[in-house]
Amino acid sequence: MRIKELRKQKGISQLKLAMDLHTNQNTISRYETGKREPGIEELIRLAEYFEVSIDYLVGRTDNPKMNV
Repeated sequence: MRIKELRKQKGISQLKLAMDLHTNQNTISRYETGKREPGIEELIRLAEYFEVSIDYLVGRTDNPKMNV
């Protein structure tokens, strides 16, 4: 997962990301440490938030572009 990398590139905290996605900071922390995996709805929200593809978000490709 590239959540932490993308979050740091945007210069935002876990708390800000959690608030923007209507979740809590603990959830974001667990995603970043691999202690919890986001479901499909959360993956979609994260990908849309960071404007990257889900494949990029989960590390299946190095191309961040969304196929629209």
